[in-house]
Amino acid sequence: MTAMRDVWGEKLVQLGDADPRTVVLDGDLANSTKADKFAKAHPDRFFQMGIAEQNLIGAAAGLASVGYVPWTSSFAVFFTHRAVDPIRMLVAQSHANVKIAGSYAGLLIGAVGKTHLDIQDLAIMRAMPDMTVLSPGDNHELVAMMDWAQAADGPMYLRLTRGAVPDLFDADYVFTPGAVGQLRTGGEVALVSTGPQTSRVLAAADLLAVKGIPASVIHVPCLKPLDEAALLSALAGHDLIVTVEEHSIHGGLGGLVAEVLTAAGAAPRIDRIGIQDTWGESAGDDFLLAKHGLSAESIANRVRRNLPIRH
Repeated sequence: MTAMRDVWGEKLVQLGDADPRTVVLDGDLANSTKADKFAKAHPDRFFQMGIAEQNLIGAAAGLASVGYVPWTSSFAVFFTHRAVDPIRMLVAQSHANVKIAGSYAGLLIGAVGKTHLDIQDLAIMRAMPDMTVLSPGDNHELVAMMDWAQAADGPMYLRLTRGAVPDLFDADYVFTPGAVGQLRTGGEVALVSTGPQTSRVLAAADLLAVKGIPASVIHVPCLKPLDEAALLSALAGHDLIVTVEEHSIHGGLGGLVAEVLTAAGAAPRIDRIGIQDTWGESAGDDFLLAKHGLSAESIANRVRRNLPIRH
């Protein structure tokens, strides 16, 4: 498997090859985010902005205003926390054509310390008017999203993870904004996820199937906009809805699903699995997934506990 950050860097190079309007602005992390691939291929269109994401966003908005297609590169936390004001004022409010790539998002960022860990990014960006919010489940979906984002106009936030992820789709995958993907059809339980966490949810569904519990698996790659009718259709007929996200349970995917269901008057039981109201920490991936209930085994066990009568 190839790390998502490597695929992102390689795709940037291809976008730069195909479209001379493509520029990349980096916050002194190009060797980590793999924006250095673009820097080597197109040095005249790569801008090293230093540890100053606020200024980086301002420069990106300026470049967008004169016709360039800026892709910004840094760790997610430095955009969604340090630079949230210029993103709000200069990008979102002005509908600037800036593509914000938040790398090292979620729990699994390696041993770089909890200060660099962002598990609130989806909530922050989803609440921002005029912002598209994308969370690819695998590298094929990432590439398809980047193709779409390059051609589409407007502010976008792309959530990127550090490591390698299993394939969910094939190379022919085409991204449609707002679409909901039903990856598995089951019985009374629907598991809803986003980003690379969906692969762990599929593994949990396999464990549940062994125990005689067929579970639907629904992938939500675009948290905003969202085809709410499609989501409601996919969730219809399930007694238990379980949302699973490598993100805080506040304001992310679980909140989005609950909002859609309650607005429609649907009243199934909803269980939200994610990071509770706590800060992250620097530790190994397996330890963190198990601690926060995000491993396949943890998800399957929690679903079984919530179906005590039959299982």
